[in-house]
Amino acid sequence: MSLSKQLYLIIIFIFFIIFTGNFIISVKNTKEYLELESQTKAQDTATSLGMSLRPLIKDKNDPEIETIIKAISNRGFYKEIRLEDSDFVITDERLLNAIKKDYPKNWKIKKVSVLPRYGKIEKVELDSDINNKLMRLENEDLDLGFVEETSKNKYRFIPKEAFLNGGKIDFKIQIQQNAKVLFKKVTLDIGKVLVREKRDVKFDYVPSWFVNMISFNLEEKSSEISDGWKKSAIIYVSPNPGEAYAKLYEQAKSSITYAVIAFLISMLILFIFVQYLLKPLKTIESLAKSIAKGKFETIDKLPWTTEIKHVSIAMNDMSLKIKSIISKLNKNLETLSKKLSKDELTGLPLKTTFETDMKEMFIQKREGYILKVKINSLASYAKTHTNSEINNLIKDFAKTLKSVESVSDKYIKSTAYRFFGSEFMVILRDCKYEGAVEVCKVYKGKFEVLKEKYDLEELAYIGGTPFNKYGTTPEMLEATSEAYEKAKLIGPNEFFLRDNSDLTRDMKEWRNLVFDIVDNKTFDVDYINDTYSLSEENNTLLMQEAFTSAKDKDGKNIPIGTFVSIAEKYEKIVDFDKAVIQKVIHYISLNNVKNDIMINLSLKSLSDNNFLSWLLELIEKNKEISSKLVFSVTAYAVAKDVENFHRFCKKIHDTGSKIIVKRFESKFIPLDNLKDFNLDYIRLAREYTTNINLDSSKQSFVESIQELATLLNVKVYCENVQNDEDYKCIKKLKLNGASR
Repeated sequence: MSLSKQLYLIIIFIFFIIFTGNFIISVKNTKEYLELESQTKAQDTATSLGMSLRPLIKDKNDPEIETIIKAISNRGFYKEIRLEDSDFVITDERLLNAIKKDYPKNWKIKKVSVLPRYGKIEKVELDSDINNKLMRLENEDLDLGFVEETSKNKYRFIPKEAFLNGGKIDFKIQIQQNAKVLFKKVTLDIGKVLVREKRDVKFDYVPSWFVNMISFNLEEKSSEISDGWKKSAIIYVSPNPGEAYAKLYEQAKSSITYAVIAFLISMLILFIFVQYLLKPLKTIESLAKSIAKGKFETIDKLPWTTEIKHVSIAMNDMSLKIKSIISKLNKNLETLSKKLSKDELTGLPLKTTFETDMKEMFIQKREGYILKVKINSLASYAKTHTNSEINNLIKDFAKTLKSVESVSDKYIKSTAYRFFGSEFMVILRDCKYEGAVEVCKVYKGKFEVLKEKYDLEELAYIGGTPFNKYGTTPEMLEATSEAYEKAKLIGPNEFFLRDNSDLTRDMKEWRNLVFDIVDNKTFDVDYINDTYSLSEENNTLLMQEAFTSAKDKDGKNIPIGTFVSIAEKYEKIVDFDKAVIQKVIHYISLNNVKNDIMINLSLKSLSDNNFLSWLLELIEKNKEISSKLVFSVTAYAVAKDVENFHRFCKKIHDTGSKIIVKRFESKFIPLDNLKDFNLDYIRLAREYTTNINLDSSKQSFVESIQELATLLNVKVYCENVQNDEDYKCIKKLKLNGASR
């Protein structure tokens, strides 16, 4: 996860924690305030109603009481307003009306009683009776002149616990009618609630989930109403939670709206700040990737943030140091490469350079002649002369081979090589038979002079063969040896040149053969050059090379170099490469191969857009094995078409497959240029590791390559290490893998 995403997540988390905490505290405080406000308002209303109803409570059935309560209830602030009777007082009139609606005027109640299970009855002393008693106590003889009117009695029903809330009560009444006494039984419905007004709790636009999530604790408030010194009734007021929910919902919605707006603004500011803050990190990342690819750049504009500035300075120092190390390694490698590629005594290129130049001739399809030149009398001369005299002879002989370059303009260029001891080779480029003959005559004349100088009977012989574009280097070396032997039969310092009529294969026959093999896929793919790890004790198999072999109509093996050359001449090489790749993929899938498989490709295929599109599509279809495919190109082929190879590398790496450059030689691809291709592997030319245990220059060269490749994250392999001492040496040099 990127640093910017981590910062965003941390800020979002912190913001969420802070907002959630503030939101919860705000809602809680608002809820408590609304609860307190609602309860306070309910209590004030209950007290106010109690005061308003007190003058009317003497007659609890007074309709004005209900009118006042309704007026308050209609405001909608309260869920319920309830007036309850706390003093069950029954008048004579109510009892008599219950017996008979139009009772006689002469009925007088003498006694009222109830069954004990209901409670008890006691007579209420009237105010007028109390006043008379008080006045008599002050002056018993005083006659105030009040006319005593027949007062109606009142009775207080004191219920038992089961009837505290009223109910249907049976009363026994003793009535006096003039001289008669009547006994009656009447049932009264004694009700505790005198007036009740309720309003539905409506939340209007408040969603149900909000109501379910938050609960208000709104207690019912009350106020006592007294009639004189006696508590007569209680008024109850219940707050309506709808108003509280509405206010709380509005407050919560406002808080969330503000939080969202603040969050968006904060994130916008954070985004701008983070982009500005992390811009130097992206520059550092880009520099790190460049270093990984071998491009050692530096950060010119240092960031202002102290910590990032220090990291940038450290990255610059590291880049410059690695660049300096690689530059030093390159110089060492260049020196060692020249030393390894040239003979110290004569200054002529060695056999490895000859083989490389032959590859160039094959690829460029150039004409020319290959000459084998050998000092025939060196062995006998060495028996009678000192090492210094022998060396002088060899050096003078080498000069005669080099001096021919400026003799005639009938050929473009000649290059002489020293194989070993007295054996030399010469390549005459763009030279026909006549030109080769002229060169040989020049050599012969110089050999005569040199023979006289060193008092020799015979000096050297020359055998030559025309360059066969469709042959192989070993075949042409064998042909020059045959020509050399024929030259010895002619006479001292003579030469013998073969001409094009000596070519053994008719081109039409070649064409038909190659077309038949490619079209019918009648070739085999063997898996050779098993490359094992040098860093593990269990010798893990890392890579195998897919090697194609084909036979002619007589069942004889066709040299693969010749086959490829003919296929390239008649533009069948791309089809051949396709067929090989298909067979390799089928082999990997069928055998569940765990190691990498190296597939050789031609330069023609690399530069063919149709081939590249076909290959990418094929790899995509076989994505599960893409990492096992390693596409191989020779170092010389890379040097001939760097641009197409670079494009090929990028496309192949995008699929997950890998690239190896085989027969790696620093003269074709300078090690400083390895970083441009982002290679996975290089396989050294076998000349670098043959007899490496005896050659300190080779050891230094290979060690430098390994160190440089490690810096560039490239693995180094070598092939066909036959000698056990060589194997131990390359293992000591910490190469990644080798085949034997």
